[in-house]
Amino acid sequence: MPDVVEEPLRAELLSVEQLKRFAQELARTDVIDYGPGYNRLLPRLADNAQALRAAHQVLVRADEQGRRMAPPAEWLLDNFYLIEQQIQLARIHLPKRYSRQLPRLAAGPRKGFPRVYDMAFELIAHLDGLLDEENTAAFVAAYQTVDPLQLGELWAFPIALRLGLIENLRRVAVLV
Repeated sequence: MPDVVEEPLRAELLSVEQLKRFAQELARTDVIDYGPGYNRLLPRLADNAQALRAAHQVLVRADEQGRRMAPPAEWLLDNFYLIEQQIQLARIHLPKRYSRQLPRLAAGPRKGFPRVYDMAFELIAHLDGLLDEENTAAFVAAYQTVDPLQLGELWAFPIALRLGLIENLRRVAVLV
């Protein structure tokens, strides 16, 4: 679990049209490394899973003591089994060696992470996690008008979204 508490993924909320323009600008400015890299996704998923389990245990103890909880804390208690399922699905669907082959960011705060992971973070942040088929497809399509994604990246994008949402849940959970 990181020593530094990271803020939830939040950025200016964008309409679908604004999101498309943002995706194109992101594609123009991303500096990409296409060589093989390290698998940073599975270790990050493990950190997130550990932090979420720790937050859940704190909430379980608080509930057992009869403490009042905020709605996000109650939601986490009630739905933790779903979070665990998503963590397991992410582990299953992202083979260890696969993420090492994905193009990665060569600069910026997520340097070394796959480009699709950064795209997922940006999408989650600019939609406050309210993803749907329309806004997600529009974002990816707009990005690709500037810099087409590889087939493997398109395959990995749904997994990257799942990982980004799990990451954001961790960031919220440690604040609850």
